[in-house]
Amino acid sequence: MLVDLDASDPRPVYQQIADEIRRCVSVGILKPDDPVPAVRKLAAELKINANTVQQAYRTLERDGDVYVKRGLGTFVSPRVREAGRGRSATIARQIASRMLREGFRHGLLASDLIAALQEIAPGRQK
Repeated sequence: MLVDLDASDPRPVYQQIADEIRRCVSVGILKPDDPVPAVRKLAAELKINANTVQQAYRTLERDGDVYVKRGLGTFVSPRVREAGRGRSATIARQIASRMLREGFRHGLLASDLIAALQEIAPGRQK
């Protein structure tokens, strides 16, 4: 399955789907011009309303991440390859923001989270 939803995530479900599709593109699971799962198929797999998946796809289309071929489906935009480098920083900020919110909920400071990341990061210096 391409998309994993997290019930504890404060983001709307459609946003989680859009972000997961973007993640699949950024890590190479989906490549430019690859089809994304059909709306009804993905909705059935995730056990959610098809309108929610459609909203995610509309968001992706509006942002230029996918394009629609009438009667054929939705496909990854060829231009995402060019935008991928700049998007990495955006995705990193989104992940860091979620990490900060979760850490604050548990009484942690940003410095605590940074120290934990440095401790577990591969290639860290000893």
